[in-house]
Amino acid sequence: MSTAQHTPMMQQYLRIKAEHPNMLLFYRMGDFYELFMGDAERAAKLLDITLTQRGASNGNPIKMAGVPYHAAEQYLARLVKMGESIAICEQIGDPATSKGPVERKVVRIVTPGTVTDSALLEEKRDNLLLALHQRSGKLGLAWLNLASGQFYVSETATDNLSAELERLQPSEILHAENAALPPGLNAAHKPLPDWHFELETARRTLCQQFATRDLAGFGCDQFTLGLEAAGALLGYAKLTQGQSITHIRSMQVYSADQYVRMDAATRRNLEITQTLRGEPAPTLLSLLDTCATNMGSRLLGNWLHHPLRDRAALRARLDAIEQFGETHRALHQQLKPCVDVERITARIALRSARPRDLSGLRDTLLTLPQLTAHLADCDAPLVTKLLISLQTDASLATLLQSTLKAEPSSVLREGGVIADGFDAELDELRGIQTNCGDFLLALEARERARTGIEKLKVEYNRVHGFYIEVSTANADKVPDDYRRRQTLKNVERYITPELKAFEDKALSANDRALAREKWLYEQLLDALAPFIPQLQRIASAIAELDVLACFAERAATLNFCAPQFVDQPVLQITAGRHPVVEAQVEQFIANDCQLSEARKLLLITGPNMGGKSTYMRQTALIALLAHVGSFVPAREAVLGEIDQIFTRIGASDDLASGRSTFMVEMTEAANILHNATERSLVLVDEIGRGTSTFDGLALAYAIARHLLEANRSYTLFATHYFELTRLNEEFQQLANVHLSAIEHQHSIVFLHSVNEGAASQSYGLQVAALAGVPNSVIRSAKKQLVRLEQQSAAQNPQGDLFAALPLYEAPEPEEHPLVAALRELDPDELSPKAALERIYQLKKLL
Repeated sequence: MSTAQHTPMMQQYLRIKAEHPNMLLFYRMGDFYELFMGDAERAAKLLDITLTQRGASNGNPIKMAGVPYHAAEQYLARLVKMGESIAICEQIGDPATSKGPVERKVVRIVTPGTVTDSALLEEKRDNLLLALHQRSGKLGLAWLNLASGQFYVSETATDNLSAELERLQPSEILHAENAALPPGLNAAHKPLPDWHFELETARRTLCQQFATRDLAGFGCDQFTLGLEAAGALLGYAKLTQGQSITHIRSMQVYSADQYVRMDAATRRNLEITQTLRGEPAPTLLSLLDTCATNMGSRLLGNWLHHPLRDRAALRARLDAIEQFGETHRALHQQLKPCVDVERITARIALRSARPRDLSGLRDTLLTLPQLTAHLADCDAPLVTKLLISLQTDASLATLLQSTLKAEPSSVLREGGVIADGFDAELDELRGIQTNCGDFLLALEARERARTGIEKLKVEYNRVHGFYIEVSTANADKVPDDYRRRQTLKNVERYITPELKAFEDKALSANDRALAREKWLYEQLLDALAPFIPQLQRIASAIAELDVLACFAERAATLNFCAPQFVDQPVLQITAGRHPVVEAQVEQFIANDCQLSEARKLLLITGPNMGGKSTYMRQTALIALLAHVGSFVPAREAVLGEIDQIFTRIGASDDLASGRSTFMVEMTEAANILHNATERSLVLVDEIGRGTSTFDGLALAYAIARHLLEANRSYTLFATHYFELTRLNEEFQQLANVHLSAIEHQHSIVFLHSVNEGAASQSYGLQVAALAGVPNSVIRSAKKQLVRLEQQSAAQNPQGDLFAALPLYEAPEPEEHPLVAALRELDPDELSPKAALERIYQLKKLL
């Protein structure tokens, strides 16, 4: 765009805007950030702020919208949540010496994945920036938590992209321009030119960041796509911050084999951190999270999505929880005042830490000796290791104590941050402001004595500054060193060299004090930089202690037991419970689950709403919690090795990618059949219900058989196809279990207890009645059900497909007494009086 016809200021704006075309440009003008033209129209709609126009440039009115500088954070937070990116343009020139527009430049770029300010971040959720690069069926991933400095790289198959996105839940995704992304992404995503993912450039960028000659020490030399993604991500992160990001000191290789794998459907179905509706509660995380710190809450969420397979690490966590015992309450109270050391450390590295951040960090560091002393008697190896990590250099706390006031102001521009007595020059400037009144009174007394003018006054106003006021009648007594400053009707105002010198010093003292404080604060940030690794270690230890204390509290409060890990192939749960459902109901019925080499698949039958899905989910959640290192909701839990958890539960479509409910069901089933191993836990609920009865039955039969013969996984298989219960005659590893229900006064009562053997019926019509389906429809359905069952039994239309599995024969429905009475009734033989009496009798039967 030509800028020749624009004003100088608009030329400057358009030049800067051209460098950031896809971002909203917050352009600093005095006490406001202004947005112009298209940005102004867009921001006005997004933020519901006033759109105005002022003046003209190139012959067109200039549309404007603005937000106050001091309140910009709240607007930035709203924009970031909407997935917007914002370029912050500040004045870097001096308005007093500038000819034309004050020099400006973009000092920071705020994007959803790179925010670090506390006002822009969710306190209890990690904010991840993810870069991905795909080629030839492989997927390279790199993700960065800029607020903590954690940086990971990984490679996997392209088919696992959805599972990785569900696991990481990034806030922003970087990808090459031609990359294929799954539809319906919740995260903001930004395409980058392909050259951002060039391998050699990535290696140089990473080596420069970590100050190493090569990347061999990180164990990622074999990763090509992963390194390309990591290089693009790191370059983007540096660009947004406008400076080096020194707190990112290493890169870790993520190995999926270290964790119990879960695909995207499993994470959603188990409602680990979000309900199926996308809400934060009630979920497993919302139930467990009683952490004292935000760092602990974030780590807990991370652990729940990354269950470990390392038995030694799990036992170390369980030992620590057991040893905490009742001390978890006192530990919680000691951790509660701790600030978010993790994110404050990142802000120190990025030089954006605020005074209250540093004072909170100081107070937290001062409490660590008490925390260490409280846990001194705990000899659990993991706790001992964490206590060593909490050890801090005494000079760090001393530096913060000596530099900062006990209660500094919230923002540096207000002053009142640096402690009195820390800097002599600052103390002098503050003294001038504080003692100004005393100086003026002393000067007034001296001048009255020197001149003999009793009513002489020394005063100050904002327009004329300091002055000596003398009445006109006493003008002949004014000394020669007085210089007239202003003449009024009855008085003259003067200035003296002494008063002028004080005026210059006093009027500039405030500005000079603020400038001095800013300089001293920047020096403090420089002095804190070498302590960043130590602070990161302390933050990690506090978070882990917090999670372990949380697990100890939940175990005591919710009556959880310690799981036992064994080498044998077994999953044995006694009196297991679904922790989230249990918290929502008055009385929860606990159930056992016995799986072993000789009992690989439980075929679960029973009524709708009888608790089949809850029973299966609780088994998976108990296995998940055990591999997080938590106690579990059961009387006893013994687990062999588990490598993966799969679920195929519920019915949902994926219209965005053109998949019906049944297609989604079959896709999830295919994933299980291809990837489940004999050490996997598989939950299958109502497979085959999205198509015709016989197609669904055939598929359910074949899938169950494949899981038994080929996958040999630990499987919970819920179904309403009673024909499948005969599979135990062919496979001894299959056991039939059912959830009970009884009919009482033409309604159904669910017992929610799991018993051996197959169920007798599904009670579908009774459940429909509970849902409010009209009675006329229920009666019609009952008649049709009897007719269909009789026809099916007579014709056996399935041929030889299930010759060994004859159709389930439903028992003849019991005839209602009213029907029997009507059948016996002969209207022709009744008198009017007898007919009336019979009507009353029939009404009583009804």
